[in-house]
Amino acid sequence: MINRRMFGKALGLGAGGAVAATVAGSPAPAHASAPASAAGFRERTAERTAEGTAFPPLKKVRAGLLEIGYAEMGPAHGTPVICLHGWPYDIHSFVDVAPLLAAEGHRVIVPYLRGHGTTRFVSPRTFRNGQQSAIALDTIALMDALGLEQAVLAGFDWGARTAGIIAALWPGRCRALVSVGGYLTVNLEANLRPLAPATEHAWWYQYYFATERGRMAMEDRGKRHDLTRLVWNTVSPTWNFDDATFERTAAAFENPDYAPIVIHNYRWRLSLAEGERRYEPYEKRLAARPVVTVPTVTLDAERDPFTVPGDGSAYRDRFAGPYDHRTLKGIGHNTPQEAPEAFARAVLDAIRL
Repeated sequence: MINRRMFGKALGLGAGGAVAATVAGSPAPAHASAPASAAGFRERTAERTAEGTAFPPLKKVRAGLLEIGYAEMGPAHGTPVICLHGWPYDIHSFVDVAPLLAAEGHRVIVPYLRGHGTTRFVSPRTFRNGQQSAIALDTIALMDALGLEQAVLAGFDWGARTAGIIAALWPGRCRALVSVGGYLTVNLEANLRPLAPATEHAWWYQYYFATERGRMAMEDRGKRHDLTRLVWNTVSPTWNFDDATFERTAAAFENPDYAPIVIHNYRWRLSLAEGERRYEPYEKRLAARPVVTVPTVTLDAERDPFTVPGDGSAYRDRFAGPYDHRTLKGIGHNTPQEAPEAFARAVLDAIRL
């Protein structure tokens, strides 16, 4: 298990880099901590659908290299569940998942990843790095700042990759894992080889971001807006979201670090941008594709163009602990927002594996 002294050394932080919570906002509402019946879960789902949901006032905490903005719901004494979003999304991918888990007695924490929303770098001199281990260590720093030795980690896209890295490298910090898309750790050597044409086509924006035209588009507010909206439309073909739903999330893309983080992330994956030396030990371990031993539920979204065929068989050997796999029919890439009840149920079931 990584401890705080080791973590500070990994990030290049001295004694002055110790995390200090600066929490603001309303206290989280209290809920019964005992698990509810399936019928009760369905009743709360119906209430959520009828009334709509929103997060309470957001909070902030100093964590490692960042001041992280996050939403929180549920009782402070509940089992912590950290929900991690992807690109091009934000915390609102979990706006309907969080109250379902909070009603089951869990403390639900939904942070903005670096470069998104209200999350900011503490120092203007810090390199705006989007590589996978840097984002995973942000989450470890958040847990340390909030005093959480262990949490359930659940996510999709960048968030699933981040959660899976923590489960693989620091299993003592991860009580259970829910990963949309299975085992998503980036292998830089493998990424140098071409994929099937249809798969390459789905990744069109990755190659666009490798060009200066793509970088300029991400820095241009209007083009960034239209590009991310296009991604939403193409990777979630059955999700009938409205303009207000997209605009609520698109506000998170106004973060001044958004474009450099996104561009670096995708260029780094293709070995077109270098990472930082401080993260090399973690990347070397990840290159060996370490096995995940914590209780895990993997989800495949049927209409997600990035879902690999084989009903999870392509990555089954990477999960050695208690395990379950589910395919969500008719669901696209933004799985927790398209199917919040199924995602919340996966979290609850992963805890009980």
